[in-house]
Amino acid sequence: MRVLYFAWLRQKVGTAEEEVAPPADVRDVGGLIRWLAARSPAHAAAFADPRQVRAAVNQDFATPDHPVAANDEVAFFPPVTGG
Repeated sequence: MRVLYFAWLRQKVGTAEEEVAPPADVRDVGGLIRWLAARSPAHAAAFADPRQVRAAVNQDFATPDHPVAANDEVAFFPPVTGG
């Protein structure tokens, strides 16, 4: 699975992207966030408030209950604000 980080999430995690292989019990975006947050202190800081994180799976906006699979691209980014 390819995971992309944008804006302050990239700064906190310390990388723009990474390849990960979550365990089989990670079946949705919310589970992936919890699993990623447990990987390192940097990941924990990035996902400290999951309500401030938006996701896209294969370039489509996704909610926490959206399924994820091994060959997916999952992007995490802050909420978009308009002016």
